[in-house]
Amino acid sequence: MFEEMKINVGIIGCGSIAKHRHAPEYRANPLVDEIIFYDRNRHRAEALARLFNGRVANTIDDLYNDSTITAISDCSSNEYHHIHSTEALLAGKHVLCEKPLAISVTHAEDIINAAKKSGKKLMVGHNQRFTKVHQKVKQMIEQKELGEVLTFKTTFGHQGPESWGVTKSNATWFFKKDRSHFGVAGDLGIHKIDLIHYLLDDEITDVHAFHGALDKVDEKGNPIEVCDNVVCALKTKKGRLGTASFSWTYYGAEDNSTTIYCQKGIIKIYHHNQEQLIVELKDGGTIKYDLEPIQTNDNQTNTGVIDAFVDAIINDKQVPVSGEDALSSLKVIEKMLK
Repeated sequence: MFEEMKINVGIIGCGSIAKHRHAPEYRANPLVDEIIFYDRNRHRAEALARLFNGRVANTIDDLYNDSTITAISDCSSNEYHHIHSTEALLAGKHVLCEKPLAISVTHAEDIINAAKKSGKKLMVGHNQRFTKVHQKVKQMIEQKELGEVLTFKTTFGHQGPESWGVTKSNATWFFKKDRSHFGVAGDLGIHKIDLIHYLLDDEITDVHAFHGALDKVDEKGNPIEVCDNVVCALKTKKGRLGTASFSWTYYGAEDNSTTIYCQKGIIKIYHHNQEQLIVELKDGGTIKYDLEPIQTNDNQTNTGVIDAFVDAIINDKQVPVSGEDALSSLKVIEKMLK
């Protein structure tokens, strides 16, 4: 009898994103056999190996050289992505890299070139594409149910990464310029830029932005080195106009909402918990959809990212979020912070 192929996967970096997203989703996937963990702080790798019934790689080279490992998730901090993802690809592993793909467009291009050279798959963890609501909206826009898209506004904000990160302190790497590089723009903003590109099948070309460190302080009580807020005006290749705001200082409920203004009505996405998609028609009618709540730091549900990555490997499909997709979003973030 034909036995379905199973793969072993490695995870580099055993912080919160590995613990709450990658490892549990790999463990839940029936096509994944074993997870091998590596972290510079060995105790973190050991803790996740115990939690998810995996094993620990002694060195990162052990992970790359392990012939039983088919794919690697790069969950390291931003400044290491271009090193780890490139090395993993050139070692013959498929790679799922957390976002942002790299701390610069140049470094991102290095990773993409490594994928081309190795012939291995490179996927980037832009998980907002996978929600049922966003997929429904993409379908509506593609089918021009409300005519053409004219303008948009999007936001992503919460109380900050210091309560989400593995250290749960203001010493978090997210606040360090040399590690996070982009601050809230690379943490939250890049999600929404990728989403707008995806929903509109378009690309943001012009950016006018204000950004600053308005409230967050580091472990010494000094203002952080990266932005905790960004507000910007955007224009796409197809001429749509929009605004975007990203924040680590929304000191209340998380806001992950988007509004798309079309010729025949308005699409409101994640404005309400119960009715995650509301369509207000030009003639006064309203259509409400209850599809699924958005994933938040407090509501961890399967993102679909890992399942899509594993499916692409086993069935030799194109990955749904390519390195080129991630690069186009990264270019917007770089313009934003100039």
